[in-house]
Amino acid sequence: MYFPDYRPRRLRRNENFRRMIRETKLSVDDLVYPLFCVPGKGVKKPINSMTGHFQLSNDHLVAEVRKAKDLGIPAVLLFGIPDKKDEMATGAFAKDGVIQKAVQALKDKVPDILVITDVCLCEYTSHGHCGMIAGGDVDNDTTLEVLAETAVSHARAGADMVAPSAMMDGQVGAIREGLDEADFANIPIMAYAAKYASSFYGPFREAAESAPQYGDRKSYQMDPANSDEAIREINLDVEEGADIIMVKPALPYLDIIRRAKEEFDLPLAAYNVSGEFAMIKAAANLGWLDGEKAMMESLTAIKRAGADIIITYFAVEAARVLQK
Repeated sequence: MYFPDYRPRRLRRNENFRRMIRETKLSVDDLVYPLFCVPGKGVKKPINSMTGHFQLSNDHLVAEVRKAKDLGIPAVLLFGIPDKKDEMATGAFAKDGVIQKAVQALKDKVPDILVITDVCLCEYTSHGHCGMIAGGDVDNDTTLEVLAETAVSHARAGADMVAPSAMMDGQVGAIREGLDEADFANIPIMAYAAKYASSFYGPFREAAESAPQYGDRKSYQMDPANSDEAIREINLDVEEGADIIMVKPALPYLDIIRRAKEEFDLPLAAYNVSGEFAMIKAAANLGWLDGEKAMMESLTAIKRAGADIIITYFAVEAARVLQK
């Protein structure tokens, strides 16, 4: 069909036409809300680079999660910032650790929302890397043991799902084995399967107080130039037992999301990371763009690329827009 017989504008003339033929439909069911947990009481510390987000003690965390639940958001993803860090990341798997207590508080006070926990060590190590250090480098296989122990401790606290993000080779298999041996075979794993060494994590590192004290994470997170490697990484996690696969970040890696959706028959998550959030917020605050429209366009693009689940700091704002 060609002009003048075919005129695409006929079906764009008004909102009802546009609604009827809309190919991608964003829903509150797609959203996961990431939150930052700290010890104490009455703590609601603003995160300077992430407008509207805070480090939250459990009392404020419960209130924030209730708000999310009331908006229909089905799940939250928790990150913990302990009051003490050490080289062995002991706060990550402590029975009374910040995440373990946060999970218990949420399952007690807001039981109908899914609680997902990030399984990594960078927030808990004094050096800020995602694993155990040996000979000045991150030791992959020793780290696997600690990640598995951490995941089991989250499951014992009541977590509904664990999400390993350390990008250690074999981490999904180690965690699956650890969960199964501890009688948590029903706990699913959402694997950060293709996680890139991205500059878009900057605000998160402020929020989670997790910047490495030396070096960088390029030896374990992926090179942003690589696409085929992402497919190999995802395939490894699938073979090791991942229930959900993830691409992180989202917007600079829409091509990876699309490839993953086409090549793997598993639910696919994409993480709309802190830098993506902060850029839109900063531009909106300066009056350079319409923040709400940019937010919804970005989230729709992630969904259009193939994501079934979108982890986003916009979750509450987007849910309010979707309810209009």
